[in-house]
Amino acid sequence: MGHFVTTKYQKLKIFTERHIDNIPQLKEYLTKQQIFDIKVVASVLPFRVNEYVINELIDWNNIPNDPIYQLSFPQPGMLEKHHFNKMSELLMTQPEKNKVKELANQIRADLNPHPAGQQKLNVPTLNNEALPGLQHKYNETVLFFPSQGQTCHTYCTFCFRWAQFIGNKELKFATSEAHNLQKYLAQHKEVSDLLLTGGDPMVMKAKYLVAYLEPLLQPEFDHIQTIRIGTKALTFWPQRFISDDDADELIDLLTKLVDSGKHVAIMAHLNHWKEIDTDIAKQAIKRIQGSGAIIRSQGPLLAHINDSAKVWSKMWREQVKLGIIPYYMFVERDTGAQHYFAIPLVKAYEIYRDAKIHVSGLARTARGPSMSCNPGKVEIHGITEIHGEKVIALRFIQGRVHNWVQRPFYAQYDEQATWLNHLKPAFGEKEFFFDKEFQTIQNEAV
Repeated sequence: MGHFVTTKYQKLKIFTERHIDNIPQLKEYLTKQQIFDIKVVASVLPFRVNEYVINELIDWNNIPNDPIYQLSFPQPGMLEKHHFNKMSELLMTQPEKNKVKELANQIRADLNPHPAGQQKLNVPTLNNEALPGLQHKYNETVLFFPSQGQTCHTYCTFCFRWAQFIGNKELKFATSEAHNLQKYLAQHKEVSDLLLTGGDPMVMKAKYLVAYLEPLLQPEFDHIQTIRIGTKALTFWPQRFISDDDADELIDLLTKLVDSGKHVAIMAHLNHWKEIDTDIAKQAIKRIQGSGAIIRSQGPLLAHINDSAKVWSKMWREQVKLGIIPYYMFVERDTGAQHYFAIPLVKAYEIYRDAKIHVSGLARTARGPSMSCNPGKVEIHGITEIHGEKVIALRFIQGRVHNWVQRPFYAQYDEQATWLNHLKPAFGEKEFFFDKEFQTIQNEAV
């Protein structure tokens, strides 16, 4: 591996809520009140950050406005004021752990821990038994949550899967039963894409990834054409692909999957161009690409982090320069700290459009702004005026029902709305075209 950059971070060093007082930069650059505020939020929403992110990605002279700091360290505004005050008052009394946990669970219950029907509508069955480590929302794609991959190198503060990391088994998706995944895929020939997700599958040892994925090279799984792996490791721990003990084994697996005829897509969660601006991140990108795998980028539009067309256009240009395909700009989901990170849909579209204006065609592959909501992935297609009424034009990129896909529909213009359920049908209609059919789907799932 001599042609790769060397790194002083040979071992991943992690800080969680228990180690906040041990992070040197916090003591140097933050006040005692700011550190306490971090502890308040970290008592409710999961906190985890590694040494690489702290030392290489955050500009500590730009605190608290630095985007990677906002992306990785809890901010007081992430909790509603009354929730923040309750937890703050409790922590000042130096309470027992069970008291903190009790209040945290009460607050979490108000944060919509499983949006978009993840538990009630998306979990498939095998021989009439639910498969809790799988989701099958769209016909062609199955999501798999390997138990060894249900954590991350660093937790993003906006993460819509925050409920995976708080230690509540009832809220967690995970399974180590690869045979159930294989049985399910073998029975469902309509599935062409398998997505490993989490957490972050790239926290797993390569041997576990091999055990899950190599069986899919058998002829009975020829219908599985694409294997996607969702990960933040490319930028939050690029050493995973360079200097980790089993980095070579991981790259060998990707190469074997590609050489066997599978399309391997690394779904890189990227939120700011600063994440791909280090030498080792660029080397990790090259090493993945050397296996034949394709890297696609996706991430939400976030207040305090990337809510500017300039940031997105620069990020997309840099991605194309490095051979990464821009794939999605998401709308921040209706869960967790959405009120802190969410951008109104109208403004989100304006940022998306303005960013597209300043890039070439190769960087215009990113779809969005897209809401991953209960009925499906809904794209804000534009703002226009029809018969004198200003409206928001939308369409389904993906839907629970096939014939919803690519169908345009229209909502009343609303500068405050941040999610699909905030919108009302345009032209005096009482409901959107999909509402009745989706209600039937929901009723059948009860």
